[in-house]
Amino acid sequence: MEPLVHIYADESCLGNQATDRDSPGGAGGLVEYWKDDGWVRRDYWVSEPGTTNNRMAIRSAIEGLAALKQPCRVIFTSDSQYLIKGMREWMAGWVRRAWMRKTGVVENADLWKRLLPVARRHRVDWRWVRGHAGHPQNEYANLLATRAAKEQSASNGLVDSGFCAWLEEERETHERYLDFFEFRPPEDDRFDPAPVPGG
Repeated sequence: MEPLVHIYADESCLGNQATDRDSPGGAGGLVEYWKDDGWVRRDYWVSEPGTTNNRMAIRSAIEGLAALKQPCRVIFTSDSQYLIKGMREWMAGWVRRAWMRKTGVVENADLWKRLLPVARRHRVDWRWVRGHAGHPQNEYANLLATRAAKEQSASNGLVDSGFCAWLEEERETHERYLDFFEFRPPEDDRFDPAPVPGG
């Protein structure tokens, strides 16, 4: 059976309300998998000088899934309903209609087309979580995405994670996440991968 990997991803776009200039954006994620009685954690992030939240949400999935070196079972968690509904509900129809809608070409079709073959390599359970609601991995992914947008930086693949250090600082400084146990082994969980068109 393929290894089970958790990816928590988020996106950021600075100055989305501006119409007279590009809005810099970032996407980031925390990758976790259980190995030898402990979690292995890695981070990734990318940025673009002019983009949107929706485009960076798709980038967060492209980059996270592409970084996995072998086919995996992936629980992909994001606070982007656009991304999660796109992959769970809309993708099959878009492919069937050759990426066309009544109003024209599907928005961000270029990125959806890039995500599709990357997702086909894995079995992905796409899950939505409410943003800024105290979910530690989602909040950390938001930090990575926002920092990438501000700095216009990229990790160039998976790098050692700063999640545990960030978590400790949040606890000491803000008394947050005191009931989150970062060393707890994975619990038996439902795994409900979405079918991928053509996969």
